[in-house]
Amino acid sequence: MFAVIKTGGKQYKVAAEDKITVMTLAGAPGDKVTFEEVLMLVDGEKMNVGAPTVAGAKVSAEIIAQARGPKVIAFKKRRRKNSKRKRGHRQDLTIVRITGIAAN
Repeated sequence: MFAVIKTGGKQYKVAAEDKITVMTLAGAPGDKVTFEEVLMLVDGEKMNVGAPTVAGAKVSAEIIAQARGPKVIAFKKRRRKNSKRKRGHRQDLTIVRITGIAAN
């Protein structure tokens, strides 16, 4: 059984006991979270596609850690102008473990 959920503007295909990295969620490690926006639910041969979400379906998860992504460098240089700019950025991320998928 697996589901497609939407969180942080992205879609993730998840099954029980999967670990995924999503955009930052509020909470400390060990806290429980539920994802209500389930776009598709597949159980063996039975597939349930939502319009836009599957009614009554939930995916429960546990926060493992709050982490930060790799450093991304934005470097801009203008030729022959003696002008350049270097900025770094690290995205805040949350690592979650999927504990269960509930349909209706």
